[in-house]
Amino acid sequence: MPTPADQSLSAPSAWIVRWAHLVPAGGRILDVACGAGRHMRWFAQRGHPVTGVDRAPEAVESAARWGRAVEADIEAGPWPFAEESFDAVVVTNYLWRPRLPDIVAAVAPGGVLLYETFAAGNETIGKPSRPDFLLQPGELIAACSGLRVVAYEHGYEATAPHFARFVQRIAAVRLAESGIPQRHPLGVPARP
Repeated sequence: MPTPADQSLSAPSAWIVRWAHLVPAGGRILDVACGAGRHMRWFAQRGHPVTGVDRAPEAVESAARWGRAVEADIEAGPWPFAEESFDAVVVTNYLWRPRLPDIVAAVAPGGVLLYETFAAGNETIGKPSRPDFLLQPGELIAACSGLRVVAYEHGYEATAPHFARFVQRIAAVRLAESGIPQRHPLGVPARP
């Protein structure tokens, strides 16, 4: 039975849920800027070992209920996962351009990057509005060179009457070492 703390977590991103079938069964998940752990919870409930990173101690404490939670300021300090790779790297509502190469490099062969955050245009309707926090058209595609892009979106989204945003999203896979995807981009297992 869900606890009140569980119920306080918002639902996972529809983009993450939509493309989660690309994650290998039982694959290790890294949630970057995990907050209280909404995506960690969602993946853990589906049998995935999860790791989250956030700089806020209270967020890390909450996220630790679902798996390994690392307190680190990835904007001011070193990347804490330099020696690790993950079957899925999940990022939502977070952008720190100097870390994009580390985030992409953390995707293991056969793994997937699921990334969604605010995009240029958002400054016309609300926050965030600083260019530092808004992806430019095609920026995620450029950051994912070396990965195979399965899906990409950039545009305006009116998700609720009082919440609209400009968003950019990508689902991209790193080919397995054999050069053959472990799963077809639409989720059908590749033929041997």
